Amino acid sequence: MRTHPPRTRVRRSTLALAAASALATVTVLAVPQPAGAAETSPVGFGAGTTGGGSASAVTVSTLSAFKSAVTGNSAKVVRVNGLISLSGQVDVGSNTTVLGVGSASGFTGGGLRLKKVSNVVIRNLNISKPVAPADGITVEASSKVWIDHNSFSADRDHDKDHYDGLLDVNHGADNVTVSWNTFKNHFKGSLVGHSDNNASEDTGRLKVTYHHNHFANVYSRIPSLRFGTGHFYNNYVEGADTACHSRMGAQMLVENNVFRSTKVAVTTNRSSDVDGYANLRGNDLGGAATEVSRVGTFTSPPYGYTAEPASSVVASVTSGAGAGKL
Repeated sequence: MRTHPPRTRVRRSTLALAAASALATVTVLAVPQPAGAAETSPVGFGAGTTGGGSASAVTVSTLSAFKSAVTGNSAKVVRVNGLISLSGQVDVGSNTTVLGVGSASGFTGGGLRLKKVSNVVIRNLNISKPVAPADGITVEASSKVWIDHNSFSADRDHDKDHYDGLLDVNHGADNVTVSWNTFKNHFKGSLVGHSDNNASEDTGRLKVTYHHNHFANVYSRIPSLRFGTGHFYNNYVEGADTACHSRMGAQMLVENNVFRSTKVAVTTNRSSDVDGYANLRGNDLGGAATEVSRVGTFTSPPYGYTAEPASSVVASVTSGAGAGKL
């Protein structure tokens, strides 16, 4: 959804760097579970999402056929064959799996919208250049969503508002896992919580897990999180101005990620009147700054996962993330 770009206002000159540094050395404790489990089912807040399950697949190659195939709430698996041009967004019904065929199928010019639906899986798609006000994917007032092994991209040749978000989660959406995707060449990566004025709808919701994603040349919102709870682990971020942004009381756990050519890896005190919270551990900051004004209480996610050490993240993510890697 379209919002104004974050302002670079830092209200505090003295940041809690000592606390962030200490947290960065905490040993990762997690319930053992192979990272490869994400290949067949989601790990994180989106666990249990099955989409269309074992429903017979239908393959489409035109926009009209795709719109028809994803309508309604019955269980369905829709395979997209080829690159389909969009203007705006296509609504996807509940209990749906959308799966790209091969490595070059998907959508360009617009995106997909999940509005007031549940149990949706989006995998193996190329989603590019979503012209505003369309996002590449919008998850709105929906729950149980798994977004996995997709390649999101735009360009930075236009004004920052020419394209909208690559992946936005808003209006009280909940229980989302974003795994093994690439996000490239964009200004506004992933916004979670669209407004500072939406506390009544968003508080207690907007729980999102990001793991094993590659953000390259994305300026900011990696992610930007209001009100909710975000677990950001084993991601590779390069070429960002501001990466993880916790605001309006949001809680973020940022662990075992790698940051390169990034100015600010984590901030909790920009752009909103209320700061967010963050815990950092095991990250390779690569010289990036941190601005942690409030250390959070979210340290133990309510699900089993394995956070691999930061030293192996670049190899894992660059070899495994994106469309065509299933």
